Amino acid sequence: MKLNELRPCEGATHGVKRVGRGHGSGMGKTSTRGYNGQGQRSGRSIKIGHEGGQMPLYRRLPKKKHFTRPYRPEWAIINVGDLGDFQAGAEVTVELLQEVGLIKKAFDGLRILGNGELSVALTVKAAHVSAGARTKIEAVGGTIEILGGTATES
Repeated sequence: MKLNELRPCEGATHGVKRVGRGHGSGMGKTSTRGYNGQGQRSGRSIKIGHEGGQMPLYRRLPKKKHFTRPYRPEWAIINVGDLGDFQAGAEVTVELLQEVGLIKKAFDGLRILGNGELSVALTVKAAHVSAGARTKIEAVGGTIEILGGTATES
């Protein structure tokens, strides 16, 4: 095979559609546009967003604030003050909090918030720890381990 023998695969290319060139071509008279109506006229006559009389998408969606996004991550939330019942040196995880009954479900991860006081040093494993919670945990000698790929640290 030589470079001058290269050709596209069978069916990969096709000829240009020549419209308006007579009845015998099969694309004469109306030039494949059909009969009267907005689709046959030249120029853009249909406004953007028009759905042929159906209620348009921008009018079907809610306009209110506080619209709940689908697939938004939900967190199991707990405050630093609730961790004071554990023994010093305990490893606080989602599983442990479920056993004790402080949270019901793990959801998409655990968030530790800074409300309350802490007096024992703990090892906390969570997806997110707020800045206030971080300072309170580290002030009593505790450590923090951030888990998961969707984790955020502030």
